[in-house]
Amino acid sequence: MNEKRELLVAALSLSESQPGNYALILEETETRRRIPIIIGAAEAQAIAVAMEQMQPLRPLTHDLFKSTLEGLGATLQEVMIHAMTDGIFYSEIKLLRPGGEILALDARPSDAIALAVRMQAPIYTYEHVIGEVAIWVETLQTRLKKGSLAAYTLEELEELLQKVIAKEDFESALRIRDYIEKRRGE
Repeated sequence: MNEKRELLVAALSLSESQPGNYALILEETETRRRIPIIIGAAEAQAIAVAMEQMQPLRPLTHDLFKSTLEGLGATLQEVMIHAMTDGIFYSEIKLLRPGGEILALDARPSDAIALAVRMQAPIYTYEHVIGEVAIWVETLQTRLKKGSLAAYTLEELEELLQKVIAKEDFESALRIRDYIEKRRGE
């Protein structure tokens, strides 16, 4: 039940369900189950800057924290997203101090992940957390009951578009939206 599962950052996009926020999608490495976490704009920017290996003119807060840890001789061993209660995820960062002591600190998942991306540290969760909140990665093709978008009426395409947006599957939503626009233009 408390088996550790490694996660990777799979996507970061605007949240349709909570305007002004972002959806951070973490994907389990083995089964490709995904965990969506809604985060703020500042945290999304901090993660995106690190993922794109951009170098801001001045260090961001997470860059400062990374430099501080390195200056103290500590290393980030891992990020653990250990619980989800009432729609809120809980995580901690595990630091290895110079003397070999492990220090666990409470952290918001968005901050912990922004740091993990900067320090190339692994991100984990437990099987019970995945079981509570994960969605399975489905390709658009497996979701299509009629085999292809051409077999759907415009009304059915609109319904399908709303379903994939509700699941925050934005890649599929873009394909469906583009197909609807193409069909309307014909």
